[in-house]
Amino acid sequence: MDEAAAKLLGAGLAAGLGMLGPGIGIGLIGAGAMNALGRNPEARGAILTNMILAIAFAEAVGIYALIVAILLALVV
Repeated sequence: MDEAAAKLLGAGLAAGLGMLGPGIGIGLIGAGAMNALGRNPEARGAILTNMILAIAFAEAVGIYALIVAILLALVV
């Protein structure tokens, strides 16, 4: 395996594994919010606000993984 292939393999693994966690986390956050809305529909505003905030924090980790993968593929 030459250097270019190893670089692209590392970038692919960094992106794939780095985005796996946030994807699962966002799914769990959404499932928990829908469960909470089913139990207490009157608290819709607070639940949705907290859900969107938590999803944004989880999504940031995926974006960081994407940036690292791009840096690995293009710079290193």
